Amino acid sequence: MYLNVKIVNQSSNPLPAYQTIHAAGMDLSANLTESIVLQPLERKLIPTGLYIELPEKSEAQIRPRSGLALKYGITVLNSPGTIDSDYRGELKVLLINLSNESFTINHGDRIAQMVIARVEQAHLLEVIELTSSDRASGGFGSTGH
Repeated sequence: MYLNVKIVNQSSNPLPAYQTIHAAGMDLSANLTESIVLQPLERKLIPTGLYIELPEKSEAQIRPRSGLALKYGITVLNSPGTIDSDYRGELKVLLINLSNESFTINHGDRIAQMVIARVEQAHLLEVIELTSSDRASGGFGSTGH
């Protein structure tokens, strides 16, 4: 089952698309008039030229591309970034260079992936105590290796 997402493409790049039949995310491409160089530990907001209208009770998650992260140390700083269904501005990706070398981003480079997901809003019920569980307050590393 598919969610219909309206999109305006003000870039010269093709629309995001799933690269395989079972892919969860669609690649987002940089929409640039000139290349951007990310120095080590530098972060920049990269425009895509895309504007979307998501259905209510859905979000777009902006995630790193694994190849950029592994090969070059480039990742999405606020990962995953959330695009709410009522946002209508341009999709921009906050990239950071975690390597020791500069990295150049060119127009059309695939810089992140976008996953569309359904969401629910919660109604918080304030209580005095919570129901017990086997895990209880066991935190990081408490369930094994």
